[in-house]
Order: sequence, then structure tokens, then C-alpha cells
Amino acid sequence: MSDPRHHGAAPALDGIWLGLDLGTQSARCVAVDGTGQVLATAARPLTGRRDGNRHEQDPEEWWRALGAACREALDGLDTRRIRGLAVDGTSGTILLADHRGTPRTPGLMYDDGRAAAPAAAVNAGEKVWQELGYRTMQPSWALPKLVALLEDDPGLRTGSRLLHQVDLITWRLAGRQLASDASHALKTGYHLVEERWPQEVMDGLGVPGSLLPDVVRPGSPLGTVCAPAAEATGIPEGTTIVAGMTDGCAAQIGAGALAPGAWNSVLGTTLVLKGSSPHLVRDPAGVVYCHRGPGGTWLPGGASSSGAGVLSQRFPGADLDALTAQAAALDPDAVAYPLVAGGGERFPFRAPGAAPFLLGEAPTRAAEFHACLLGVACLERLCFDYLDHLGAPVDGPLTFTGGGARNAYWCQLRADVLGRPVRLPQQAEGALGMAVLAATSSGTGLQEAAAAMVRTAWEITPRPARTARYLPVHLRFIDELTRRGWLDRSVADHARRRAAP
Repeated sequence: MSDPRHHGAAPALDGIWLGLDLGTQSARCVAVDGTGQVLATAARPLTGRRDGNRHEQDPEEWWRALGAACREALDGLDTRRIRGLAVDGTSGTILLADHRGTPRTPGLMYDDGRAAAPAAAVNAGEKVWQELGYRTMQPSWALPKLVALLEDDPGLRTGSRLLHQVDLITWRLAGRQLASDASHALKTGYHLVEERWPQEVMDGLGVPGSLLPDVVRPGSPLGTVCAPAAEATGIPEGTTIVAGMTDGCAAQIGAGALAPGAWNSVLGTTLVLKGSSPHLVRDPAGVVYCHRGPGGTWLPGGASSSGAGVLSQRFPGADLDALTAQAAALDPDAVAYPLVAGGGERFPFRAPGAAPFLLGEAPTRAAEFHACLLGVACLERLCFDYLDHLGAPVDGPLTFTGGGARNAYWCQLRADVLGRPVRLPQQAEGALGMAVLAATSSGTGLQEAAAAMVRTAWEITPRPARTARYLPVHLRFIDELTRRGWLDRSVADHARRRAAP
């Protein structure tokens, strides 16, 4: 790993930029200057209610928690230097409110699964979703949940406003309803290409047009902070509010993966890839879909069911640092397909019946551990093979983030298998990404703002000899996925061609 890089601020970025983040478990405020230095951060916990496949939160708690986090973070700062803010939230989280912005329903969270039946209606014969590249909507997406709310209580069709999670916050900040952003509106069915609500679809589903908010592209100025919100949060009155993005896109911005062909590989419980493309990437299989980024950019991405979560499942209570050291000393060729939880794969192929497997011998816990590390690396390479197969640009800068990126050996192994250099940012949380997006209100482009504000901690260089050593393992991994009928042969052939000298 090489030495860290340092950035200087562009003159237009002078000042303080705020990133507000609404996660599942906490609300966070981060104050960042134009060089990317984090000046202050604070968070407050959020609570939820789960009942079977239902997951709800109290929208009023979002505002209370975020206000308290802002007051703590800004205490002691020269708030006269604050220039702008942006907010991110969990993707697909919605509520209905009245004309004053008072919630009429709980917040239905991103993973609320109550809308299985409405999802079937949403997807029945619908071509718009195919045009937009994601093919079908899942029950946890916002539009099926909206239909479920209206079916359960038809009275909500009158006098209600649909709000995505961040829309409630921007309404409170400005003292009036502001436009939603196209990133959060994606899972509600907003037509990202034509930049309108597909009203003919909504009419068929019984969704009144009066419920739906105006929508703008992320990064658009929305309004300013009003006096009551300034009193509640400590953010100065008149501060510019910039249209944000979903939490996954916010983290991508925080990682600086914004140039065409740039990708951020997030290795947490599962493996998630988020990239940047000058064009919409359409996937006939529906495992990759795009957000619309600021300006004319598109942000394709996919989420696997494999990832670091397999380690806690297979090695509960183990000393992972010690296992890593033992595995690195062995460096065996066995490779596992490391599916998390009950099986089934979502990306880079859709296979509900997929199950874990092991190729080669792993007679010890350390050998099995290494097989899991290597399996994630091989799957990650296959993800890029698939993205290239779809025509997505994949040869730009690559960053690693997520909990798995804290394991230095695993990062080097992944870089070796991929055969490409990798950057690790100092931090890549969603709140930082929103501070970077807020800074574009100064007139600076998003890539330029990220270049000034996203700090790289380390750079990893792949070792050609190791790349060559792991190539047969990768090909064997592909062969087995194909033999089991999970990986389409055309994708496998494309991956083999990319691997050829």
C-alpha cells in the first residue's frame, strides 16, 4: 500500500458544507470543509418496529433525532461559514402526509415486505420498468408499498402527499414542501429518462397524481432553511438546501467514484457495486439498475447475496485477525461460493436456487476461511465481467469501502484477483457524500468537488504474479457456476474472453 494522498480545496469550496444522513439505526450530521476535513460529526439513534415482514419507524423521530445531531455537531463551529446542505435516506422508505407535512402514516422502511400482492399488480405487463432497465419492482420498493397503503385505507387518496424519507426533512428545513430528488423517486416509479411520473401507470394502479411530488435531479438547489428550522437545528437561516440521493449513492459520492467507468465496491454483509456511466445501462436480466446522477451522469449498480456476512456465519466468535494471518500463511487454492443466509443470488446473476459450494480441499478452519475470502474476490471479478458484458464502462478508478475493506490482506487479495489498482478512501459514509453534493451549490462540478473533498487513505497495487496464479481459480469458479445452471453461458464466455491474454 502506498502513502495517502492529500487534496486542496478549490476556492469556490471555501466554507462549511453539511451532510445529513438518515440510516436505519441513526440520524447523522457531518460538517466538512472544502478540503474534506471533517470538522464535526454527531448522531442520534433511531428506533423501529418490526412485525413479521413489516418494518416501520416514526417519521417525527427522524426530525427530532436529526435536529439533535445537528445541534451537537454545530456547537462550537463558526456557523456563519455554513454554505449548504444535502440529505440522504434509505432507498424505498416512504410515508403519506397531509398538506401541512404532518405524517398520516408511519414511515414504511426500505425492507418492509408487506406489498407482495401489490407488487404483482405493479409489475403486471408493465413495460416502463423494462425501459428503465430494472425490469420489475420488488415488494419492498416504494411504489408497491404506496399501492398497499392506498388499498388498506382508500381515504388516504384524498388530501395526502407522498413523501420519501428525506422529503419530510427538507419540508421541515424549508417550512414548505420542496421537490423530491430523482434518486429517491426511482423506486416510486419516476421515469428517469423522460423525467416525469408515468401517470398512465399510476392511473391504472389507483395512485392520484395529486399525491406525487415534483421531482428534480440530485444536486439541484431546492430552497433555503427557514427560521423555525434554524432554531431547531442550529443551521443558519438562509442556508441552501440541495437535492440529495439515496444512502447507497451518497456513499458512492463519499468514496469519490464519479468519473466515467469509476466504481465503488462496498464489501459489507453483502457485496454491492456502484459505478458511474455516461449512459443508461439496461440489463435484460434486471439485476443491474441505474440511478440518475447529477448532470447527465448515470449510476449503475448491483447488490450480491454474497459478502463478508459469510464470515460471521461460518466462523462465529472467531478471532478474524488471527484467522486472516493463518490463512495468508497457507494461501491455498480452494475457493468457496460464499452466499450469505439461506442462499439465492441477486448479482451478477439471478438464481433463487443458488447455494454455497466449495471447490478444492479446505481441511482446516484457516483454509476454509481463505476459501471464503478468495470466493468473494472471484465473485467480485465476475461482477465486473458481467457489467462489461452489459456495456457498462468498468475501467475507471476503483475504490474499496465497507467493513471488509478494513482487512488489509483481503483488500490485497481482491486487488490481485481483479488485477487492477485500488484506492481506499479515509472515509466514505453517506453523510460525507452529501456534504460533497451540497458543495456543488457553489458552482463547482461534482467530480471537482469530490476531487477536493474525498481523501484517499491508501492505494493498493496488484501483484502480476499473484493475478496470474489466481486466474485458473477464477476460471474454475466460473465453470462451476455455469455447470450448475446459475450463470448464463454467454456471460461465462465473456468472462473467459476478458481473462484471455
